[in-house]
Amino acid sequence: MDNLIAKIHQSSKSVFTNKDLALIWRETNNSNLKSKIAYYVKRGALVRLTRGVFAKDKNYNAKELANSLYLPSYISFETVLREAGVIFQHYESIFAAGPFSKTVKVNNYEIVFRKLKDETLYNPSGVIVKNNYSIASPERAFLDTIYLFPEYYFDNLDSLNWDSCFDLVKIYKNKQMIKRLKKYYENYAQ
Repeated sequence: MDNLIAKIHQSSKSVFTNKDLALIWRETNNSNLKSKIAYYVKRGALVRLTRGVFAKDKNYNAKELANSLYLPSYISFETVLREAGVIFQHYESIFAAGPFSKTVKVNNYEIVFRKLKDETLYNPSGVIVKNNYSIASPERAFLDTIYLFPEYYFDNLDSLNWDSCFDLVKIYKNKQMIKRLKKYYENYAQ
């Protein structure tokens, strides 16, 4: 294994963009970068997932993939709410907040991006970076969901930190969101 591939395998990441590879390999010449990537893909040392996105091998993290497709983006909505036990419905798709609405299929994964306005999307409040990807806290995912779907049904709101919800709702700069949040809270508190 040569030095450039060794550098990739030393990284904790499993998914890499062209930009990631340029930084890891310290390659500033775009033509050289493309040549190196093509060489390693052909040799099987890199797996091409989609245009400009690669993996060390076939055992990559799907949430890392979702975050690598579009910037900025973070895992949110049903994916986070299901993991937090707020909804019980299982979805095969990975849901993410992104700069536009789009559904992308890569290998066996379907990633559904939902558009949030830039000032909300770029606000890091309630977004955690872990395991090499960005993911919303359950409270942020809850708010993202009611922002886009005002009448959404949630199975179990017990795990939400309501103080955190009332703090985070300010980033949406939307009076209707505050009313929606209060309505969900009143229904929960009964």
